[in-house]
Amino acid sequence: MLNNPTIEKLKDMKLKVMAQMLDESDASWRELSFEERLGLMVEKEWLSRKNARIKRQLYSASLGLNACLEDIDYATDRTIDKKTIQTLATCAFMEQKLNIVITGKTGSGKSYLACAFGNNACRKGYTVKYYRIPELLLEIQAAKIEHRYTAFMKQLQGVKLLILDDIGLKGYTLEESRDILEITESRYNKASTLIAGQMAHSKWYELFPDPTTADAIMDRIIHNSYVLSLDSKKSMREVMAEKTIKSIENNTALS
Repeated sequence: MLNNPTIEKLKDMKLKVMAQMLDESDASWRELSFEERLGLMVEKEWLSRKNARIKRQLYSASLGLNACLEDIDYATDRTIDKKTIQTLATCAFMEQKLNIVITGKTGSGKSYLACAFGNNACRKGYTVKYYRIPELLLEIQAAKIEHRYTAFMKQLQGVKLLILDDIGLKGYTLEESRDILEITESRYNKASTLIAGQMAHSKWYELFPDPTTADAIMDRIIHNSYVLSLDSKKSMREVMAEKTIKSIENNTALS
């Protein structure tokens, strides 16, 4: 009888997992001491809220790929240093407001690695947002037209890890260059940015028509970045496709 009003009060306080555990407790549960029962209920509620928060952050991040650092392929023909990845996986670089630059040819795994870092940051409680740069520039133009440019740029500034994929697919106009500079300036020494693209970072100067703007962008990104130059003799998309096909074939053979 005492449990019913207690359960309702737990629900009213949004402690739904604790309420459910109290409502569905069995004989073995009642054999535990009060401290043990309370500790178990608090642990389950905390885990539930943590998982829900991670789920919300992953949804908000809009990562381009479902990727995680634990699944990285460290094959001998790939120029990817496991020790560096493990260092970055701690997210200490984010606490130090440092950046990551990932470059490499098509299929070397740039986007996968970028999204894996984003997934890892979300799981550690950081806010993340992923954009392909062409799409980001279109959103910025729309924000200008709709008179919400300042609000949009402030929103980008507040993200703990901003992932900008596909830099260098084309050269940028003067206006686009200034927008990119505004992003890098607003985040410099305040939050971390991850930039990925095929073009080596030493050639990024060529993307911007104004040398002064190019210098300013590079100065705010490169000098405080971990630079990962990827290479692979075989496209990672081809490798992943082969694994998927092999898995399907194995499952078919077993059925």
